[in-house]
Amino acid sequence: MRQITRKSSSRFVSGILVAWGLGVCGTIALQAQEIDFTRDVLPIFETHCIDCHGEDTQESGYRVDLKRIALRGGDLYPQLIVTGEPRSSPLYRILAGLESDLTMPPDGERLSDAELKVIEEWLAAGTPWPDDADGADDENARLWSLQPLTKPSIPQARSATGADFENPIDSFIQARLKPLGLSLSPPAERRTLIRRVSLVLTGLPPTPEDVAAFVADDQPDAYERLVERLLASPQFGEHWARKWLDVVRFAESDGFETNHDRPNAWHYRDYVIESFNSDKPFAQFVMEQLAGDQLNADAATGFLVGGSHDIVKGEDADLGITQRLDELADMVNTTSTSFLGLTVGCARCHSHKFDPITQTDYYALQAVFTGVQHGERELQAAGGEEGRLLAEAKRVELARLQNEIAGFRPPVTHRANVERFTPRTIKWVRFFVEATNLYEPCLDELEVFRAEEPDVNVALASRGTKATSSGDYQGAEIHQLAHVNDGRYGNRFSWIADSQNNVWVSLEFPDAETVDKIVWSRDRGYDEVTYSDRLATSYRIEGSLDGENWELLVSSDDRWSQQRLDERQRVPTGYPDDHESLKNLISLRERIEILERETRSLLQTRRAYAGKFETPPPTFRLHRGDHRQPREEVAPAALSAFAGLPISWNVTDNPSDPERRMALARWLADPSNPLPARVWVNRLWQGVFGTGIVATPSDFGMMGTPPTHPELLDWLASELRSRNDSTKEIVRLLVTSETFRQSSRPHAAGLREDAGSRWLWRFPPRRLDGEMIRDQLLWVSDSLDLTSGGPSYSLFEPNDNYARNWIPKTEFSSAESRRMIYAQKLRMEPDAIFSVFDIPDAGQVCPSRPRSTTPMQALNMFNSNFVLDQADRLAENLERASPSPALSSTISAAFEKILLRVPDQDELAWGVVLAEEHGLAAVCRALLNTNEFLWIE
Repeated sequence: MRQITRKSSSRFVSGILVAWGLGVCGTIALQAQEIDFTRDVLPIFETHCIDCHGEDTQESGYRVDLKRIALRGGDLYPQLIVTGEPRSSPLYRILAGLESDLTMPPDGERLSDAELKVIEEWLAAGTPWPDDADGADDENARLWSLQPLTKPSIPQARSATGADFENPIDSFIQARLKPLGLSLSPPAERRTLIRRVSLVLTGLPPTPEDVAAFVADDQPDAYERLVERLLASPQFGEHWARKWLDVVRFAESDGFETNHDRPNAWHYRDYVIESFNSDKPFAQFVMEQLAGDQLNADAATGFLVGGSHDIVKGEDADLGITQRLDELADMVNTTSTSFLGLTVGCARCHSHKFDPITQTDYYALQAVFTGVQHGERELQAAGGEEGRLLAEAKRVELARLQNEIAGFRPPVTHRANVERFTPRTIKWVRFFVEATNLYEPCLDELEVFRAEEPDVNVALASRGTKATSSGDYQGAEIHQLAHVNDGRYGNRFSWIADSQNNVWVSLEFPDAETVDKIVWSRDRGYDEVTYSDRLATSYRIEGSLDGENWELLVSSDDRWSQQRLDERQRVPTGYPDDHESLKNLISLRERIEILERETRSLLQTRRAYAGKFETPPPTFRLHRGDHRQPREEVAPAALSAFAGLPISWNVTDNPSDPERRMALARWLADPSNPLPARVWVNRLWQGVFGTGIVATPSDFGMMGTPPTHPELLDWLASELRSRNDSTKEIVRLLVTSETFRQSSRPHAAGLREDAGSRWLWRFPPRRLDGEMIRDQLLWVSDSLDLTSGGPSYSLFEPNDNYARNWIPKTEFSSAESRRMIYAQKLRMEPDAIFSVFDIPDAGQVCPSRPRSTTPMQALNMFNSNFVLDQADRLAENLERASPSPALSSTISAAFEKILLRVPDQDELAWGVVLAEEHGLAAVCRALLNTNEFLWIE
């Protein structure tokens, strides 16, 4: 019901009577034993409530002329009618003037004694309602999305050529087009189709070689094989996970004014990627995100705490309570919009004005989550009990190998050199070089790893670690001390000392750290040429807690060297002292490294920002959402509108936190729940065609957009269930349809009837998302690093202010060349270049992105350093690979690389002129700014 104040309560009661249908002529016809409602009761309300009949009621959006809702009550009185007890009913007491501060009606003549007698007798009779009061007019029955899911029959429809459709989707689409005088468009060209399906399924374009092979493949199943290859690609999960992360407001920082980063939030992102790639059944995907700690999917509960979290606390108790209630509201809203497509959050302060969601429903859902707190926790060991047994077997093998080569390590290399030692708690590390193979020593990276978190490099400058040295080489700008712990590899990002022998570089951590591994290298880069000179061959690595007293951690003394081999020194017993023995020894050592890594992976416990769980406190319905006005205690439950799917607890049951979350998870995954499957297939449709069958994908309520093809939506949802909840099966159905494979070219008839292409008479073209643009730029310049998973890289400068001031980077290296889904997602902090392409800031859930066109998009694509760098790299690659010195040949190769086609004669001539005047990079830059590159067509 409507929120009111005590001053406005008299008008509120009048509004209730009108909203119930008691002040609207002919809305209800009830008979209460001796009293005819229409004849006797209705005129009373028409006479005394006429001032509220109209605009105010319409604006409220109420339709509560139903028994269930009429008996529900409102904000001041949870129960306005006490059945059979008129004098105890607040409704009668207000009308009779028995409530001192409530007057009804607010103006005009009061009810006479005779009129009050009629109302009293009607209430005393139990206010009987007709049999259909909760039937045909029930708001549940009027809300299409709450109806039971049944599989509709496939329409009898034929293509424009008169042939039957092989894919049922096309029959549904054509049946809707026919009344408009439209039909599906002809198939798209094969070059267009392979680019379209590649971008839709993986977010990346095909290579020119892929295009040529597909165009030349005349087998009837060529397209189906292409689809299977793309669905099996690890890039599928990376692309589709990003869409879900939008929906659930995932970010890797807290938000608010401090906006501290969450360095271990990435585990949830990787969980979502793996779920898509493994085609995890949808019901399981749902359940794990609510109760993954109970289902051997620990990281999945990052869903619950993916929202903002205000870490600034104070002495004001009201502030702390409000912060906590806001966190719970975020969990309720995200869960309901993501899985149900319902805006339950609107019922926090009052019952939902449009959908059948009571305020009690809201607090019953809140009670499910009251045991969930923001924060990190240790994840279960990845392998579980089976992994523990496997790890024990690997340990036995490790012991045997380590006993065989105890005390001996392979020679140093210019690549990664791993140094292990017993865990030490230190604040400083010093790498002391005594001798090199040639010239002054060079290090491209010095990494130090935590003992309990083997993947965490505490030496990074981005973590606040500071580097000092005995002296720095001054002969080249690329060799800087800052490179020794910047996270980048290669000669271009390295440090060189100012002398050859007895030099050192030191790292100071912000805080003392317990570490057990150091990795260092001379040139671990990815360039075609790597350097092995300036390699430390004799060294020691020391640690200190106070910066004054140093202890030896590890040294080169136990490493093999060519000199030792030649002198036949320290050869293990049983090994021939020849060169082949050294190769065998190195091979054994590599096997040991692999076994150690596998054992740690099976047994290690990692920390993840996946929430902490505690005993849930009691939950109360809060009048107007105000914690200072608690009402009755509420037990955890699901939405009452789903009468056939109860979660039956009383407030005295006090179930545990896991029990609550598991119960809700099962309720959401129950096949009898019609919403989750409908919502999910609609999101998949949106991912393929750009807009969902329901254009408001997280609002399937009365204020949401009705489905354009409701029968098709239900058919797809039924298919999802019959196909073992397989997401890939549904996506495969969508992209193999003629509806997907048709041309995107417009024509007059289609534009006249359906300019927005909502009825799909053509494939709806759309601009790429910002992340796809960045990934595609790196892809065509051959710079994209396809490494999957793990900690995020940052597009922002390091920052350790209490109130973070995140400054976007303007210069980028190979460290920032992975797909953008692996970039650290900072809440409310746009990156400098691609955020203008409508990338959401994770301030709230984002079920669908807007598609804007702004000057900043053009400026960033044409002038940013990032785009200029990719254009330069692409030009260099083309010039290096061109078999012909002719400029026209290189221009043609640029078109094929970027636009996946050859240029026509005018385009070729234009490209040659531009390249002659401004260089090949200018041609590449222009092509990267074309709609043909930036759109899916």
